[in-house]
Amino acid sequence: MVRKQIARWAVMAVAVPVAAAGARKVSQKMESRRGPSRTSGLLRKGADMLHGNRKRRPAWRR
Repeated sequence: MVRKQIARWAVMAVAVPVAAAGARKVSQKMESRRGPSRTSGLLRKGADMLHGNRKRRPAWRR
């Protein structure tokens, strides 16, 4: 039981931020080569969601 909790914590503490950073890096590379696209925007939004970036507000709330 305790090992499962430790494994779950390790995934949340390490793997999720690494995945968010990877998605952001891929998005930046795509935009530098081909310009902004729907895919690069979705990758960036996904990275923001995974990272917990709460500074960006939805367009309808601006």
